[in-house]
Amino acid sequence: MSVIDCDYLPADKVEFPPELALLIVRKASAMAAAFEEQALDQLTKDARRALSLGTEPRRIIREMRL
Repeated sequence: MSVIDCDYLPADKVEFPPELALLIVRKASAMAAAFEEQALDQLTKDARRALSLGTEPRRIIREMRL
């Protein structure tokens, strides 16, 4: 009789603590909010710059893929 070592089999399931899941969700939410704020600031800055250079609003919309 031989023993086969099967490393390719799925690992045992690990119980994921609900507290950890909640903290991960909160962190992800905070990161998303910060990213959204940065994106809004950058898009607004870019649009203002284009408008000050005389670019038509329709062109800005098209170029920014709004």
